[in-house]
Amino acid sequence: MKPTLFVLAAGMGSRYGGLKQLDGLGPAGETIMDYSIFDAVNAGFGKLVFVIRKSFEADFREKIVSKYEKKIPVELVFQELDNLPEGFTPHPERVKPWGTNHAVMMGKEVIHEPFAVINADDFYGRESFSVLADFLSGLGDSENRYCMVGYRVGNTLSESGTVARGVCETDAEGNLTGVVERTQVMRVDGKVSYKDENNQWVAIGDHTPVSMNMWGFTPDYFRYSDDYFVQFLKENAENIKAEYFIPLLVNHLTVNGQVTVKVLDTPSKWFGVTYAEDRPDVVAKLKELAERGDYPSPLW
Repeated sequence: MKPTLFVLAAGMGSRYGGLKQLDGLGPAGETIMDYSIFDAVNAGFGKLVFVIRKSFEADFREKIVSKYEKKIPVELVFQELDNLPEGFTPHPERVKPWGTNHAVMMGKEVIHEPFAVINADDFYGRESFSVLADFLSGLGDSENRYCMVGYRVGNTLSESGTVARGVCETDAEGNLTGVVERTQVMRVDGKVSYKDENNQWVAIGDHTPVSMNMWGFTPDYFRYSDDYFVQFLKENAENIKAEYFIPLLVNHLTVNGQVTVKVLDTPSKWFGVTYAEDRPDVVAKLKELAERGDYPSPLW
């Protein structure tokens, strides 16, 4: 059974107006997402599902879906503020979407096999898709066995400033026991460090695994998502900025012993445009990958 790649793209149009941030960064005008799809197809993923906002469906079908549907089956699902369980309505002042795990919930009608979740605008690297596809392909009909690609923190930093990273804690079997969000991570005196609660820099090893929102789940995850979302909404009824994030549910399920989440190591270097100043660096990295022969140019 081939796994599905689920791409979180609902934040796109809202942040930049239209699909402008599907910026051509590769040597032949490729977007970062083009590389993810290319790597996923080559790793053995069998279907693509995008979650987007309904308001830019026409634009997305014309610019994005048309490009991929000749290579792999593609489905679109939609995340909207009023996609809520019975009995709930959005706060009238709420404008922000409900977060990454709410976006994932939109896939339950079209995904019936093990699936991976990624951000649309992050470069994850070939090896990451490969380890993820291998793990998911071996799951069959099993439940409660998930995974996360754990990037070595030293491979995920920005030259332009601090980054936020979910630092992972694991047990002896390599299963996730917790993710601690660190909002300021950078190299200090050559060592990867984060700022702790007392404003002190704390050094951590370069290979410490961090979450870059690259997950692997089986379809039972949708059931857990629905159940916990009701609790989340009850607790956050008045908070118009509260978001239902993937790590929130994953932490809840692992702490309660309902699931295991294997942290998969990858040597891939992650990169993305965290700051506007990162753009030239990303363009240079993609050019170098093409020149080394790691990727054809143009990609497709």
